[in-house]
Amino acid sequence: MRPNRRQTGSNWRAAAEPSARATALVALMASTLLASSAAGLANEAEPLRLCADPTNLPFSSDNPTQPGFYLEVGQALSRELGRPVTYDWYKSYFGKRTVRVTLLGKQCDAMIGLPLSSDFMGPAVIFSKKIATETYALVSRGTLVVHGIDDLRGKRVAVQYQTTPQNLLAGRDDIEKVTVLTPDEGLAALAHGKADAAFVWGPVAGWLNKTTYESSFRIQPVEGDGLSWDAAIGFAKNSTQLRDQVDAALPQLAPRIAELAAKYGLPGAPPIRLGAVRYPIKLASLTGPAQLLRQPDADAVITVSDSTASAPKTEAVALGKEIFNGTCAHCHGPDAVQAERRIDLRRLQTRYGEDMRDKFWTTVHEGRPSKGMPAWKEVFTDDQFEGIYSFLLTVQSSETAN
Repeated sequence: MRPNRRQTGSNWRAAAEPSARATALVALMASTLLASSAAGLANEAEPLRLCADPTNLPFSSDNPTQPGFYLEVGQALSRELGRPVTYDWYKSYFGKRTVRVTLLGKQCDAMIGLPLSSDFMGPAVIFSKKIATETYALVSRGTLVVHGIDDLRGKRVAVQYQTTPQNLLAGRDDIEKVTVLTPDEGLAALAHGKADAAFVWGPVAGWLNKTTYESSFRIQPVEGDGLSWDAAIGFAKNSTQLRDQVDAALPQLAPRIAELAAKYGLPGAPPIRLGAVRYPIKLASLTGPAQLLRQPDADAVITVSDSTASAPKTEAVALGKEIFNGTCAHCHGPDAVQAERRIDLRRLQTRYGEDMRDKFWTTVHEGRPSKGMPAWKEVFTDDQFEGIYSFLLTVQSSETAN
């Protein structure tokens, strides 16, 4: 008997159903495998390695409960890029040497908070778009509103030692200067009635005001040469692809960056415009941001046959001057021109006479921590110190010391 069409269709469907189920099962397994592979790839994504200072609040910290402004920006950026974040910890105290050892030494992929300037280690370092503007700030109680330097006339101003604000106020005899070494000391002087205002590094002042002084002070950022600059994320020059990815992500992160700036107390009021002579500045740390003057390679060797000769070799003087202006000028003035007599290195010969060389050698090697002078023996070679000394010999004044 021939099977009818109904029977034939039923038999076909009966035969086909197991095959369809098998196909669906294979598709489900393939989909699961693909999803698992994608998750595995995500988990295996290259980490975004950030260079960071472990003790540099409000910017960075190795305390996971209080990472700092820069590190939280980095964390938000890593999420936007779909990459986990890791850190290479290194103190920022040594400025450009820190950048050379970490970022240019390929220990990390990016360093957040470098000055957005072609003068800063270019072209070895390239930069993202701006992430923040960092400034010095005038700190006062709510009753004192400052619109400019003239508003400080007759006031006692705690001014941070060896900074652009100190140089800016040096010629104002109508303002009483109270010299402090750190923003912490400046705000303490203000809190204890020893100063009417403080002119110090703004991010730290804002952080202390928020965490220590319960926001009791007015923080007024300032702008001007050597007083304010844009901060960005730095990369090694061959990392253009990562830099471009970061630049593409930054607009989406703008609201989060603003939230983080407020969280860490970074000054956000409209800045006061002040005129100032441009002075170099230090890498973002507890005392200030990164130097803008060019610093030579720390491994360069300066050969000096007789550094105590009255006419040092031209090459040694030139290289010594370059090192000085790249490292020492933020305290002692460009080309050693400094209005503060106690740190005017043009007076070394009149101060120390025949002991000048020994005094120089001891100071640059061991530092004078109580005076704010770091030890540089781990940064420069003895040949480089000889070059700096050769340069200083050429600028000594015949003025009689007091």
